[in-house]
Amino acid sequence: MTTGTGRLDLDKLFAARLQAARARPYLATALFALHPVESRRVPTMAVDRHWRCYVSPGFVDRTPVEELAGVWVHEVSHLLRDHHGRSDRVARERGLTGAGERLRMNIAADCEINDDVFGDGLVRPEGAVQPSTLMLPTGQLMEDYLRQFRLGPRLQHLAWLDCGSGADGLDREWDLGPDGARGLSAQERDAVRFRVAQGITARPGHAPQGWQRWADEAFHPPQPWRELLGAAVRSAASGPGAGEDYTYGRPSRRSAGVPGAVLPSLRRRPPRVCVVIDTSGSVSDAELGSALLEVAAISRAVGGRRDLVTVVPCDAAAGVVHRLCRAEGIPLTGGGGTDLRAGFARALRARPRPDVVVVLTDGQTPWPDSRPPCRTVVGLFSRQHGGDSWDESDPDYVPDAPPAWARVVDIG
Repeated sequence: MTTGTGRLDLDKLFAARLQAARARPYLATALFALHPVESRRVPTMAVDRHWRCYVSPGFVDRTPVEELAGVWVHEVSHLLRDHHGRSDRVARERGLTGAGERLRMNIAADCEINDDVFGDGLVRPEGAVQPSTLMLPTGQLMEDYLRQFRLGPRLQHLAWLDCGSGADGLDREWDLGPDGARGLSAQERDAVRFRVAQGITARPGHAPQGWQRWADEAFHPPQPWRELLGAAVRSAASGPGAGEDYTYGRPSRRSAGVPGAVLPSLRRRPPRVCVVIDTSGSVSDAELGSALLEVAAISRAVGGRRDLVTVVPCDAAAGVVHRLCRAEGIPLTGGGGTDLRAGFARALRARPRPDVVVVLTDGQTPWPDSRPPCRTVVGLFSRQHGGDSWDESDPDYVPDAPPAWARVVDIG
């Protein structure tokens, strides 16, 4: 913690913010939306979910302007990427409690940001955590990094790290809260995110791939897959083999009957999901891009468990079943006619068999005659019905609607 007695050097702090905006002009709206608050209770700089930035005067005094610019970008990235909301969801889904787990979330969120944020005019601040610090690969999300490391002596040097409640969702004593001065409302926060996304999509070559993916999702928010897969989650939780994973993150209530012992609780397994993507000639590149955004959202809906998500490209024939590593790395080959019955068959032959099949399609396909032995969600790419928007060779063709046994949603 800072022990200095000097006042916060606002001239130096704002000079660093201006340098950050020049280095990353697409983040300028967000950088200037942050309201700085002097605080001697933060080790460096930290943010809350209401877009206040708490700043240690001593840290500003001893840090070069070039590094302060990198810290500005780092802190605002936590807010733009909703790390506080995502951390809250992960904590609920995985039963993670306590300050130690929130520190892990902060470290994982830092890895998501820092793997591509520095360079090109932005200096990496001293001590910034990167995936290489944990001997992990780059290009992953916070939820992925969180699964791959634990706190221990090797990471003891990171115990000081605290980017605030805006990074991990855990309220701090220094937070001014929702009613404090100069916080942004929910509508104002949404407006800032939208303006930043506009800036990135207008000049996509100037932003790293991670920011481009973020901007795509800001403009085309994926379906609420957590709710859509809710029935499958409940079905999987009550089926054979459910609850087979034990965790001490939330001890069993039966521990009260065994004095001196802590018993683990059963952790419900999220559903296995197989996504069949229509890659026929009638599906546009933009629609395939939307499909990949939905795949990434499905992965987050099952708690970031990419091992539980598989993808099958399908036109008239089903392609190879792909395990999910990174959504943008899935080869969506195809281009011929459409018969998604082959995709259903390939998905249901997979072992272990999926608990739910998600089909992303334009609807120009025959459907299975009988209901599959698992839950099905059909995502239809939004189009104007009729004419050659359906079938180039037969303008009178109108495809059959998805069967009644499938849950149908529109994909923007």
